[in-house]
Amino acid sequence: MADRVRVLLVDDIPETRDHLSKLLGFEDDIEVVGAAASGEEGLQMALTLNPDIVLMDINMPGMDGIATTEQLSARLPGTSVIMMSVQGESDYLRSSMLAGAREFLVKPFSSDELVTSIRQVYQRERDKNARVVERVAFQAREDAESEREPGRVVTVFSPKGGVGRTTIAVNLAVAAASELGKKVVLVDGSFQFGDVGVLLNLNPKNKSIADLIPEMAAGEVESLDQVLISHSSGIQVLLAPPSPEMAELITTAYLRKLLERLRENADLVIVDSWPWFHEATISLLDVSDLILTVLTLEITNIKNIRLFLEVADQLGYADDKVQLVLNRADSALGIRVADVESSIGRKIDHTVVSDGRSVVYALNRGVPFFLSNRETQVSQDIMRLARRVTGEVEMALAGQTQPAARKSRFAWR
Repeated sequence: MADRVRVLLVDDIPETRDHLSKLLGFEDDIEVVGAAASGEEGLQMALTLNPDIVLMDINMPGMDGIATTEQLSARLPGTSVIMMSVQGESDYLRSSMLAGAREFLVKPFSSDELVTSIRQVYQRERDKNARVVERVAFQAREDAESEREPGRVVTVFSPKGGVGRTTIAVNLAVAAASELGKKVVLVDGSFQFGDVGVLLNLNPKNKSIADLIPEMAAGEVESLDQVLISHSSGIQVLLAPPSPEMAELITTAYLRKLLERLRENADLVIVDSWPWFHEATISLLDVSDLILTVLTLEITNIKNIRLFLEVADQLGYADDKVQLVLNRADSALGIRVADVESSIGRKIDHTVVSDGRSVVYALNRGVPFFLSNRETQVSQDIMRLARRVTGEVEMALAGQTQPAARKSRFAWR
């Protein structure tokens, strides 16, 4: 039968392998192509069989599920892993997602939960691959006409803290990379108190922009590639320094050169900026192609947004360079969106709903909520924002009206 999902079982308990095999045997669209009793055996069988899905137990003697998944993600990127565990603690989930797993099932789970997870993961991977193939073909045609243009620098900014700026920046980057196939670099521009590393469970003591400080005096960016951290979501990350005092050593001139270098090789450079106006922040805003300005339905934030728009006008920023993102847009706080728009004198460009449970839970685990729960409304809002920022919406509309005239600003991976 066409389009059957090919599944490999990896579990050290024979009864579990037999039980899973029997459960899946009732499904016409799923085929169990093999079963392995260890991580080592599972890896070898996967390399031979090239399955669509690997059902992986997390606790196994020898090479455990985490280590096996890491190797599978590197060697078979087209194979998706669904991790299984009798323990549902956040540490297990975080480790699984960081290793490259697409789903996490807590034993015991029902037959419906198992089959639904397999089908959803398989369909998401198929949709992503189809988009990548389409973009590669499109880009091949574009490359015949012109050379690649530089990527886009998008700075996520707010004149007030506590509005979800970093959360939006991180999940926007993850969505653009994992779902839209973009080559994305995420820069933590909050050089004193950056939180990007916390949201992604990355340690700035290992690699950060601070490692480039010796080169700053000479204005060189030769070591840039060595300090970018590759995240399991597909993005590359440039973290803020591990100590606040190091921020003073990052010069404005070097920052501009660094961003220009990043845009040469990336489709999208997303910068999470600091909410204060100082030389480095203004430099980030100046070099940006787009400034996503985050606000919430709070009177102090609205006042600050109005002041920032006045400053942006004085700095000579075009109207379309600054776009407003209303976060927690569905929160009932006694202020209507229409009143906000009237107060600041312009329309809200994008909205993101409030989902405190999903967002805070994901934050505390160090896994972006877009990775751990893509079906929620807040993830869908981030996906819509990513499409707008990367030009996907405009490309789709252009494809409906004038297929021959489509022009991409980006090079696809």
